[in-house]
Amino acid sequence: MNKLNWSKKEFEVYVLLFAAHCNHFESKEEQDYILNWVDEKMYNKIHTEVVIDSEETNLNKIQQYLYENDFTQTEKEALIKDIKNVFFADGTVDTIEKNIFTLLKKIID
Repeated sequence: MNKLNWSKKEFEVYVLLFAAHCNHFESKEEQDYILNWVDEKMYNKIHTEVVIDSEETNLNKIQQYLYENDFTQTEKEALIKDIKNVFFADGTVDTIEKNIFTLLKKIID
């Protein structure tokens, strides 16, 4: 896989959008939570990439970016917290979201 030329912000938005989209539906609350982080142009650009990529590609890109870039433990913990906030943004967490959260937590930690 080619080197990912994302900023940390783009990577974080990719992870959050992957989390929001993992059950193939993003609630308005999940969208609003992520849009608090980023402008609509970047949101739409990254969203398109997340949707086009397969789940395997999504996870591979996340692993690759983490491997190629230095994240402090504090940054990793903050990202995990933000993923959790995306999942809880609409007040419910389904089984798919729980499973993806466990997987992402394992990848990020």
